[in-house]
Amino acid sequence: MLSLGIRSTVRQSTRTLTRSFQTSSRLLQQQQSNEQAKLDINPKDLSWVDFFKLRKEQRNINVVSSVFTALTGSFVSWGYISNIEIDPTQLIFGFDPFMIFFAGFMATTGVGYLFGPALGGVIFNLKNKSKLPLFNSKNKIFLEKITQNRVDPSSQSFSNPVPDYYGEKINSIKQYKQWLRDNNAYKRKTKEFL
Repeated sequence: MLSLGIRSTVRQSTRTLTRSFQTSSRLLQQQQSNEQAKLDINPKDLSWVDFFKLRKEQRNINVVSSVFTALTGSFVSWGYISNIEIDPTQLIFGFDPFMIFFAGFMATTGVGYLFGPALGGVIFNLKNKSKLPLFNSKNKIFLEKITQNRVDPSSQSFSNPVPDYYGEKINSIKQYKQWLRDNNAYKRKTKEFL
């Protein structure tokens, strides 16, 4: 009788373990299929026109945030400079105090400007969260095309400058085609004159 009770308890616990294992394995399979679906993003789902619009938006956000952070840096340094007492007869590192404070003011403004793209990148990523994987995959393809089609800058001269080496000013398909034509013209000039 005692062995029957133990057997039924073992069977119940075995069934429970089997059910929980099956449930967890189903959840694991669903999670893996969701991760696989995220990895199988087709960059063709984002058209080139939409990609260039997003790229232009990213650049504009970065410029605006750079101006904002530069102004923030200058206001902070101006607030500090306007609240300290300056003795014009005492030198700082052998320089006039006004020169040092002006250099510090310009340095904080410049550092603020350099922090702008970091803030702009966060804003752009939050604003376009749903399109971000498509944008990144399309951007990778675009940068590979730029790397593949750009010219060798070793033979540039004052009269024959390299056309937009990194492709930063390309914001449309028309500008990309013009960039390709400029690169081909540069290649022709270097072959003719060398």
